[in-house]
Amino acid sequence: MSIEGATERWVRTGGIELCVAELGDAARPTVVLVHGYPDSKEVWAQVAARLAEHFHVVLYDVRGHGRSTAPVPLRGGFTLEKLTDDFLAVADAVSPDRPVHLVGHDWGSVQAWEFVTAGRTEGRIASFTSMSGPSLDHFGHWIRKRMTRPTPRGTAQLLGQGAKSWYVYMLHTPVLPELAWRGPLGKWWPGILRRMEKVEAGDYPTASLPRDAAHGAWLYRDNVRARLRRPRADAYAHAPVQLITPTGDMFLSERLYDGLEQWAPRLVRRTLPAKHWVPRTRPDRLAAWVGEFVTANEGTVNEKTASEETAAGAAPGTTVASGPYSDRFGGQLVLVTGAAGGIGRATAHAFAGAGARIVAVDRDAEGAARTAETARLIGAPEAWAETVDVSDERAMEKLAEKVAAEYGVVDVLVNNAGIGLSGSFLDTTSEDWKEVLDVNLWGVVHGCRLFGRQMAERGQGGHIVNTASAAAYQPSRTLPAYCTSKAAVLMLSECLRAEFAGRDIGVSAVCPGFVNTGITSTARFAGTSAEEEKRRQQKAARLYGRRNYPPEKVAEAVLKAVVRNQALVPVTPEARAFHFLSRFAPRALRAIARVNPPL
Repeated sequence: MSIEGATERWVRTGGIELCVAELGDAARPTVVLVHGYPDSKEVWAQVAARLAEHFHVVLYDVRGHGRSTAPVPLRGGFTLEKLTDDFLAVADAVSPDRPVHLVGHDWGSVQAWEFVTAGRTEGRIASFTSMSGPSLDHFGHWIRKRMTRPTPRGTAQLLGQGAKSWYVYMLHTPVLPELAWRGPLGKWWPGILRRMEKVEAGDYPTASLPRDAAHGAWLYRDNVRARLRRPRADAYAHAPVQLITPTGDMFLSERLYDGLEQWAPRLVRRTLPAKHWVPRTRPDRLAAWVGEFVTANEGTVNEKTASEETAAGAAPGTTVASGPYSDRFGGQLVLVTGAAGGIGRATAHAFAGAGARIVAVDRDAEGAARTAETARLIGAPEAWAETVDVSDERAMEKLAEKVAAEYGVVDVLVNNAGIGLSGSFLDTTSEDWKEVLDVNLWGVVHGCRLFGRQMAERGQGGHIVNTASAAAYQPSRTLPAYCTSKAAVLMLSECLRAEFAGRDIGVSAVCPGFVNTGITSTARFAGTSAEEEKRRQQKAARLYGRRNYPPEKVAEAVLKAVVRNQALVPVTPEARAFHFLSRFAPRALRAIARVNPPL
């Protein structure tokens, strides 16, 4: 089966013929995609289509797979040395004068590690992106270290990976894997992928799957035991390496890559909340990361690519972000409401510093635009500003549609937009209540419903952060509407966390205390004249200014909450103290609630 828009050629090497597909402009940097087991090159179709907009993309069926011919005999025909011969033959055919950028998944990554560490390929590889497939040499040393110098943690890691590798033992058995794949397993496999990995139905896997999987068993038999017993001591990468680790990979432990910097000194790490078959489930994210890494290691970008990147909001020659959490958030799409100032702006900038793409949302158009502009300067490869009132359900629906169509499905949603209202219950009108609840509660509901649904339908997880407040659990005689709205946000977050847990979508409620933001200067005071309200706003601003707890610390707590999947995050000492009292001394909180603040 051919890939739409691709031209095909045949490359002969070592007595076999390899089917090679090409997309994009051959004058641009060449990216070679190597598939894994039991796949064919079609596993890369969606990634290749995206990369072909900026690069010359090459895919080939590994020997014995897809439309490439199989060695005769099969035994001994799939050694890493012969697979390296195949790669060099393809690279020489498609890019004879320039090194290529290599990308491998699963067994494509396993063999690509051989390519990037073998002396005879030095100078032919400009960069290597690895996902879901370790070097057998590195794996062998990893095992030896834990067996010769055992520790409780190391032994647990060894046993854990041993359990994940059950299929490797099965593939070493004679005849049975071939019978299974040519029989029922070959028929069931597409359904298994849809149920376990959320791989969309379509023309993948191809009809050659049963034969490909039967042939591919020799990848394991020809290489695994031999390399694990005698791993190479010189398996050092001679090109920059980008490691993309799916955190939900059921076959490979993240601990396998501990100490990888020893073997790959020029290493960039990425983590992705996804399962094993990321070329099919997260092609958007992989294409973006691969594109960034290729551009960063190519040295120059042709004029057309540079102009396209500038139009998209990224600077030509964008470098890979290296700030805190860049391995976790680099390239992810993060939407922040209330992003024109305060906690929202600080949060957008913190995610930008980690290399995330930013959608800055606020009803203040100029403020949102400034946040997006600064985000690009800080490290966001792309950033956009959107002007929306979060309390307007229809406007939020249009925003969700636009974001999904133009930027992609949001990976992290931060519902931060909020307003303040002070005043006794009897002085607070129904219009006051409606205004506070529309923004502080309904704005969060709209965001969770619309973007949470998109995350759920994508099936690859995500995270929602709702900015509540210490007022969610600390009552106050002067903040009945505000406390009620934030308490509702906290409970909504807890309910959604329970509902979305089965979809790998985390939900966190961040509860700041007194933070020096602009909300104090815009907060309303019910039951007062305009002049008195202005005086109280100024006094509140001075008090918060003296407290001077910066919003950047709240932003840091937001990123940690996502990384650690925390349910409730009190921020500031008083917020933590109030939370402690709410659990163990609620009567003390009720006494504090009766105090009338000096405003």
